[in-house]
Amino acid sequence: MEEFEEKKRWYAAKVYYNRMEPIRSQLVEDKAEYFIPEVISSLAFIHVTDSYLKRFEQDNFSRLWIYRDPLTHIPSAIPEREMEVFIFVCSSGEQGLTFLGDDRPEYHQGDLVRVTDGPFKGAEGHIKRIKKDRRLVVSIRGVAAVATTFIHPQFLEVVKR
Repeated sequence: MEEFEEKKRWYAAKVYYNRMEPIRSQLVEDKAEYFIPEVISSLAFIHVTDSYLKRFEQDNFSRLWIYRDPLTHIPSAIPEREMEVFIFVCSSGEQGLTFLGDDRPEYHQGDLVRVTDGPFKGAEGHIKRIKKDRRLVVSIRGVAAVATTFIHPQFLEVVKR
């Protein structure tokens, strides 16, 4: 009989003030894949199975809060592609990234675009004018949004879906 293997998914967790190090230590000890963006010090993304997430949340109930669907209250899995682009942009090493807070509808104005050249080549998001500059906004729906530095329009193409 073949054993069922749970699929890993990305989840977001809001980590309470000064509790990131114990969270990071447990994830390292458990050999769990995770991403903690430098620009957002109170947010952790973990790539785990549903059963691990349940145990992890119970073990750390006083340190974090898992983002959930507002209607079903089930932990909200983040699509792989959204997470890949978000990690790529946040890990680019480029200066001037801006954390915009929770993902809001005003960050989704206009067409979905892809960057065709430069340090963010391949990233997809929406263009938003911030402080008189056109910037690419990459978001994890319902969790967070981050804006890049200025991207010249010649390096952008509209994504047809």
